[in-house]
Amino acid sequence: MQVDFYHQTSPLDRVLPRIAERVVQTGGRLLIVAEPEEQRVALDRLLWSYAPESFLPHAQVGSNDDTAQPILIAQNIPETAPANAARNVAVVDGRWRDLILTFDRAFHIFDDEAIREARLAWKALADHDDVERRYWKQNDSGRWEKAA
Repeated sequence: MQVDFYHQTSPLDRVLPRIAERVVQTGGRLLIVAEPEEQRVALDRLLWSYAPESFLPHAQVGSNDDTAQPILIAQNIPETAPANAARNVAVVDGRWRDLILTFDRAFHIFDDEAIREARLAWKALADHDDVERRYWKQNDSGRWEKAA
């Protein structure tokens, strides 16, 4: 299991679509988790329109045939497997959830406001031999650099 911590300094709309593209291009499925409804609505719009030449097939949980969606947007991580059978999860509201560890790969995306919680999660995962942790931070030009 791999957990990538992404400490973002640029807006989420510049970070998430690239991660989602890579997951889908490799044949994977993704569950995107954001608790606030307004954030989920904004993510839904973003994935439809983030680039004129791109399209990321997706839906919000319960709004379409969830099983057919490569990308699902949800309020929380389900106790059982997501309806789209995603093995990748992107948590974009900055809140750590232990159910992240039920996936093969996780992207924990947070900003400066959520850094304390992310650091606590990072430290807690140090005791998990089956978890590979990576910490990415954006530099001043917006490029990702591996920090740990």
